[in-house]
Amino acid sequence: MCNPHPIAPRDHVARHFRAMVLAYGSVPVGPFSAGLFLRPIDGRLQGVIGQWGMTQRTARARRPDSRSILTNNACSETVASRPSCRTVRAVGQRCLIPAARYQDLNRQTGRYVWWRMARAAGGPWAIARLGSEWTGPATDEIVPNFTVLNVNCVGHPLLGRLHKPDLELSADAQDKRSFVPQESGQRTAWFEATPDDAMGCLLAAPPTERFDLSDAQRTEQLLGRQSGR
Repeated sequence: MCNPHPIAPRDHVARHFRAMVLAYGSVPVGPFSAGLFLRPIDGRLQGVIGQWGMTQRTARARRPDSRSILTNNACSETVASRPSCRTVRAVGQRCLIPAARYQDLNRQTGRYVWWRMARAAGGPWAIARLGSEWTGPATDEIVPNFTVLNVNCVGHPLLGRLHKPDLELSADAQDKRSFVPQESGQRTAWFEATPDDAMGCLLAAPPTERFDLSDAQRTEQLLGRQSGR
């Protein structure tokens, strides 16, 4: 799963999260590029620019040599066993990404179409992630880095429509993934919960009513025309 996401504008971050943030660009964030994340410091959320892609602390370089070793996303069910993430999970270094929206792929019309996954109520998502810092062995450069957590969303009425299905697996054995935004009432718990609670009850795909359904409705119209309805 790879979901480019533009960071919310600075004034939106300040308003919706009451966070302290320095000036930054709002270009879409992709794997191993720089993006903003929020973490509590001295009782208040503060913005940090970091790399979207976890770097194992013993790594000699901040980026992997091969794209097959991507650490920009992590499955919540297996994150405890990943060398790049298990220490971070244990000590509870949890943060949030203030994303204006994110993108995901739908293939129901027979071709890939990017859906813009925005909030129905407006404002930014607060996407759950784990963060760490990597220190360059040659330069002592300190690089904040993060991975975005995701959960299985098979059976979800909206999110289950995304991604190409694995034709070798039955419908109930598919492994489609979703980001996990934290609503305002969940955020204190997200930062303060035990690792097991954070990876368990606080990670669930958001209900359909939280999403702007414009792209989903356009796809339904196309499917109706294809079927002659």
